[in-house]
Amino acid sequence: MSVQEKINEYITNQSEPKRGDMQALHNLILEIKPTCQLWFLDGKNSESKTVSNPNIGYGLYTIKYADGKTREFYQVGMSANTTGISVYIMDTRDKTYLAQTYGKQLGKATVTGYCIKFKTLKDINIETLEAAIRYGFDTKNAKEE
Repeated sequence: MSVQEKINEYITNQSEPKRGDMQALHNLILEIKPTCQLWFLDGKNSESKTVSNPNIGYGLYTIKYADGKTREFYQVGMSANTTGISVYIMDTRDKTYLAQTYGKQLGKATVTGYCIKFKTLKDINIETLEAAIRYGFDTKNAKEE
């Protein structure tokens, strides 16, 4: 199964209104960055143990670890959670930036160092979320696509 097929299946398997909101977000992200690399992570580690929610990733950047090792990962991600949807902005070196810059304007959302969590799209300001997503794609560590 291709990455796009896995993404479609993942979104389709969500219940409403989460399914519609995730599809709308997926479309929005692809409008922002139509040629980005797509990722689908099933949430399982190498031993097939579930370690996170499945998630969809967009774009490509290199994570640099303190020990000098590197790993390629997505720039922006999205996943369903028990109460709604999480959007991940991965290359935020300043862990307070998202909350300080977008938190107050987002509406009913919880913002951490790299995650924006909300129940439904109608609870948040979509223009502010779009600005945060654009910031995620504009990171200095991003690879050319």
